[in-house]
Amino acid sequence: MLPRLFLLLTLIPLLAQARCPEWQMTQAAEEIAALQHQLQHWDTRYHRDGQALVSDELYDQSRQRLNALHRCFPQVARVEERPLASARGSIAHPVAHTGVEKLPDQEAVQRWLKTRKHAWVQPKIDGVAVTLIYRQGRFHQALSRGDGLHGHDWSDAARLLPAIPKQLPQPVDLLLQGELYQRLDNHVQAQVGSRNARSRVAGWMARKRLAPADAAQIGLFAWDWPQGPDTLEERLDQLADLGFPEGRQYSRAVRDIDTVLHWRDHWYRSPLPFASDGIILRLSRRPAAGRWQARAPHWIAAWKYPYAQALANVREVQFKIGRTGRITPLLLVGPVTLDDRQIRRVSVGSLRRWRELDILPGDQVAVSLAGLTIPRLDGVLLRTRQRQPVQVPNEADFHLLSCWQPSPGCEGQFLARLAWLSGKQALDLKHVGEQTWARLVETGRINGLLDWLTLDQAELVNMAGFGERSSNRLLESLRGARQRPFSRWLKALGLPPSGAADLNVPWQALALKDKLDWQQEAEVGAERAAQLTAFFRDPQVLALRATLNAAGVEGF
Repeated sequence: MLPRLFLLLTLIPLLAQARCPEWQMTQAAEEIAALQHQLQHWDTRYHRDGQALVSDELYDQSRQRLNALHRCFPQVARVEERPLASARGSIAHPVAHTGVEKLPDQEAVQRWLKTRKHAWVQPKIDGVAVTLIYRQGRFHQALSRGDGLHGHDWSDAARLLPAIPKQLPQPVDLLLQGELYQRLDNHVQAQVGSRNARSRVAGWMARKRLAPADAAQIGLFAWDWPQGPDTLEERLDQLADLGFPEGRQYSRAVRDIDTVLHWRDHWYRSPLPFASDGIILRLSRRPAAGRWQARAPHWIAAWKYPYAQALANVREVQFKIGRTGRITPLLLVGPVTLDDRQIRRVSVGSLRRWRELDILPGDQVAVSLAGLTIPRLDGVLLRTRQRQPVQVPNEADFHLLSCWQPSPGCEGQFLARLAWLSGKQALDLKHVGEQTWARLVETGRINGLLDWLTLDQAELVNMAGFGERSSNRLLESLRGARQRPFSRWLKALGLPPSGAADLNVPWQALALKDKLDWQQEAEVGAERAAQLTAFFRDPQVLALRATLNAAGVEGF
């Protein structure tokens, strides 16, 4: 993996898509300074200690955010940044390690190819860069990449790596640049990401004593022979003969964008023995090694895979109250894009977790996809310097027996009750979803859980969104609810879980049970028994029972 100094950003700048933050200059200076300090801390821990405290992609996006903030607030003085200051070693590289230009999208790759000839593509190995030096065919020295010009001596650790040949089949002087990576079995990048493979290798190589078991897990991908033959094909063939076959195995000549797309998708979705975070494009011919510099040249570029984690700005914290009164904090973010999906909100899971994480508007959080579809909050990366508290619902106000009407503060739980009532687990009313209930509530047609039992077509056709056909379909579905079994109606009303209790008995038989009676039922404990007893005695529930009795619903 090439150093973070050259990790040019792969997405459209985070703040370029939206307006700049509405900060006073004092706050802007504080926020920028805090982000700079965080980046410096990550740089030091990674380059000096071999510990990656954050994934590469979150680091990239954090540095992207810093650049965007500087564009938004040019009056804030820039501090000279040296991300690789702690990585610089004492030994000069015979040939500089170059950087790599990061191409953001397919169009940029097409432009890059259009002005160049004889390009090749390789997986962009997610590991740590190294220089290997051989004298007369014998391994002589290994240097960390460092700052591209000076690295640390890794020779002692390198001698323990089975992946690095100690004796070549020919007595040649050789200087290689490559990647040390963690060996993985049938690793599919699209499914599991990099799994911190690069961080693990960096940590192993930073140890004073490298355990044999860890050394055996490290592989080598030689991706360049700076002083080798003129063309890449010749270099790869001769390196394979010398005992470095991976380059030839995972390099393909490309002439157009379609070929690039093919190999990018193939390596992204196919089992490989290493983690890779994108593809590398390199020209077959390049300048003499003596002209290389520690910066991105014109003859090599990268196109990274979609981010597995996105850095998201929290715009607002909302609290969703469910049917049972459970309060779930929701973060309105970004928007950010993951795997071609635009993410605008992510659940924190619970009030307890939200309080532990202490997330407020303006914070920067890491978001990924669970199961490739569901937005997931991974953690907080950076907190805003000016903490603005939010109003949190009182947990005591919301429970299994609260919010039977859409009174102020109860709108969310009441609507969730209606959505549950019409869902498959309850009455299974076709063509009736949360949006339908929301329209009926907003127009005042429904002020109680069972008000819809008396709706007629005349009321519906005068409402926006309900034509004659949709009104007939809705009324037909609602009227069919009266024929649903008693047990289904109990679920629709929100009956707490009743274990293996027989619900095919009249209401009165269930209402007569006390806590001890309920506890005799299988899978009903003391807490659940108390909830069931309270349900059948609650005045609001009794009023609903009376309504259903008057409507002729069986069992009530």
